[in-house]
Amino acid sequence: MYDDLAAALLRSLRASARGPGRTLLTGWFSFFDGEATAGDVLAQRQVSAALSRAGIRHDTAWSPGFRPGALSLEAAEPGAYDTLVFVCGPVHGPQVAALHAMFRTCRRLAAGVSVVDPADPAATGFDEIVARDGTAAAARHDLASRAPAGPLPPVAGVVLCAGQGEYGGRRRHGEVNQRLTGWLAGKDCARVPADTRLAVDDWRLCATAEQFLALVSRFDVVVTTRLHGLVLALRTGVPVIAVDPVAGGAKVSAQARAVRWPALVGAEALSDGILDRWWQWALSEPGRTAAACHSMR
Repeated sequence: MYDDLAAALLRSLRASARGPGRTLLTGWFSFFDGEATAGDVLAQRQVSAALSRAGIRHDTAWSPGFRPGALSLEAAEPGAYDTLVFVCGPVHGPQVAALHAMFRTCRRLAAGVSVVDPADPAATGFDEIVARDGTAAAARHDLASRAPAGPLPPVAGVVLCAGQGEYGGRRRHGEVNQRLTGWLAGKDCARVPADTRLAVDDWRLCATAEQFLALVSRFDVVVTTRLHGLVLALRTGVPVIAVDPVAGGAKVSAQARAVRWPALVGAEALSDGILDRWWQWALSEPGRTAAACHSMR
């Protein structure tokens, strides 16, 4: 049963003599110097959904480094809660142990966690642990495995060039890359850096041209300042937003004209507005159709 962890947590909450009042959800995503992983956030979402269905009032404490302006551990008033739930990750170390002192007046439960050392104060401080693994009980499905999720956003390959000293004073690579990456950070997409450089001694790079073509073919869109970022994406039928990082235009612009690819932006014309326009076009049916016409697959 995929939701057995959430169901077990609800049984524990309801077993309280007083019944659950207001609950505070926490996890490694709550610590300022912790981590907010995709799995942890999905686990929080699963527990939050289960509590909402059960009519249990609750808040979530988020790291201000991850969600500025949201409720943080430091701002959460322990007296406002009768229950603290720690979700996902290992119950281990001083950060988790500190929760017990901070919320000592609360009933403290852990759900969907790994018990690394049952004698660790981080673990012994909980009134009850509904573990996913690390105890004598059989391992359970992780909470993230069936957590609610929205539609998946597009995957954007990002192929940037930082060099090309041959263009001298016409080079705008630094400012163009900074503008592009800042813009991409605000887009709802999965960003994947990709490098056309090949190497046999660096696992992060492709070792063959075919490996790079296989990588690019998986993207929904490519954003690039490289000539071969443009050429190889179109070869695999993937729409491209090509930005020429050289003032006045150079080989990226020349190649875009040669293949009659419209989504080209010059360094001087670069703006969020024009990038947004080409982004919308590249992910549209006309953009995908235009790219497919260049495909050699």
